[in-house]
Amino acid sequence: MELEVSTREVADHTVIKLKGEVDIYTAPSLRETIVDAVEKGRYKIAVDLDEVDFLDSTGLGVLVGGLKRVKQHEGELGIICNQEKILRIFKITGLTKIFKMYKSVNELEGAEA
Repeated sequence: MELEVSTREVADHTVIKLKGEVDIYTAPSLRETIVDAVEKGRYKIAVDLDEVDFLDSTGLGVLVGGLKRVKQHEGELGIICNQEKILRIFKITGLTKIFKMYKSVNELEGAEA
């Protein structure tokens, strides 16, 4: 399965919407998208995982790497997800403590600027 990656601006965040599977084969496209956003000076990023069917350790590694990249610029990388099977991965690994978690894109509208 492939990974569809799209970006848009919502409030003061760059939202990276993913659809499909994030694994060793598709994670590089997510990494490129995050790096590109940071290079353009976008340090508030939210990754929308609501349409992700599968997320492996490679995908988690890319997200952690993206978080480190934006933190160098006092930024944040949040996770948008309301899907229990994906949220469970974040809970089990303790990543809910390091990522700002959102239930929907609408929550970004009220996020601090």
